[in-house]
Amino acid sequence: MAKLRTQYVCQSCGHVESRWVGKCPSCAAWSSLVEEIPCEARARSDRAHRGPTRAVTLEALAAEKAPARLETGIGELDRVLGGGLVPGSVVLLGGEPGIGKSTLLLQALSRLAETRKVLYVCGEESLHQTAARARRIGARGDGLLLLSETDLGRIVAEVEQSGCHVLAIDSVQTLHDADLQSIPGSLAQVREGAARLYALAKERDVATVLVGHVTKDGGLAGPKTLEHVVDAVLLFEGERGHACRVLRAVKNRFGSTNELGVFEMRATGLEPVENPSAAFLAERPVGKPGSVVCATLEGSRPLLVEVQALVATPAGPPRRTAVGVDGARVALLIAVLEQRAGLDVQAQDVFVNVAGGLEVSEPAADLGTVLAIASSWRRRAIPADTLVFGEVGLAGEVRAVGQPEARLAEARKLGFSRCILPEASRARLTSDAGMDVIGARDVRGALEAALE
Repeated sequence: MAKLRTQYVCQSCGHVESRWVGKCPSCAAWSSLVEEIPCEARARSDRAHRGPTRAVTLEALAAEKAPARLETGIGELDRVLGGGLVPGSVVLLGGEPGIGKSTLLLQALSRLAETRKVLYVCGEESLHQTAARARRIGARGDGLLLLSETDLGRIVAEVEQSGCHVLAIDSVQTLHDADLQSIPGSLAQVREGAARLYALAKERDVATVLVGHVTKDGGLAGPKTLEHVVDAVLLFEGERGHACRVLRAVKNRFGSTNELGVFEMRATGLEPVENPSAAFLAERPVGKPGSVVCATLEGSRPLLVEVQALVATPAGPPRRTAVGVDGARVALLIAVLEQRAGLDVQAQDVFVNVAGGLEVSEPAADLGTVLAIASSWRRRAIPADTLVFGEVGLAGEVRAVGQPEARLAEARKLGFSRCILPEASRARLTSDAGMDVIGARDVRGALEAALE
């Protein structure tokens, strides 16, 4: 097949040039022209390769049974995917380098290979390096095929020849299309590679997983570039100093984007954490001021996390440091504490941390943050058997949050016997899970219940 002719398109205004120039002649933007294959040229090539297509009726499709999901055998991963991989779907697994993406992927592929034919394209490692990593984590599978290749055309040919059911590309930054002159990892190469693999997945019903690195500034090869092309985007997060890793779905056409999977990094690979709440609270200090257990909700899973706060006398201008929670939200809650509850903390250094390296974004953590700051400022510990949750408004009111029964049931399993929650949530409870439930209408009332 003749090599396709490319063009350079300005990403700011859409101006087209036949060759690369540093400054767009139309909008004067610098370094904005990116190499692309014209859509009509790619369409002609695809039609010549695939042959004609036929339209079908909706009734004919409705009569067919939908293909079953491919379960990976890793419960936490299947939960985030919505039940497993969908045949013909394309999933982007993103995360910082070294976080454990390749390890998780190889563990899942080895289990899928027990019943399916799986092709693992390792563009960053040799075959012997991949085999050594597989032996270290105990991965095996007679149906797991390994291919060390970066040329996109050869990868497509191998997929067609092998007839695999699952395809994994590790990583998408290493792919190279011979029709493009740009280097592997560039925006043009990554976008073109993802588009061709997406078309291949739909044509042959191959469940495809692409691994992508995320840079500190959200680099061009990260999920932000590909999220509109793929069907699902999973982010693998975690602190290097913590053993826990968290898997989230930020886009999922076949399931919820609210689910969360928790893993623990060990020498033999990643192990699913069946009870994340117990893991996050394992080292919680008892009887120490500034420590509060808060109930958050990630999709259908309630999680108990420890919110820690430290209020200290400043050596200069007051500082605000937040880890695991939004810093702007912490500043807002400090202002509410001073104006609505009479706590003079604005002039103090305030440090807030969510133990375990977990990122919490749900408003239900507001009340836990407020009580942790107040506990540290007053030097009084909140009872160890007390759970809190609730959203805090600017007027100092404590607002209701969803699914209080599920939060209480999770807390009861871990031995909590007392809970401070919004009064509106308490009034709507159908079951208190055998706990002493205290409703709070505002921040002042919550402080009295927790510290008085």
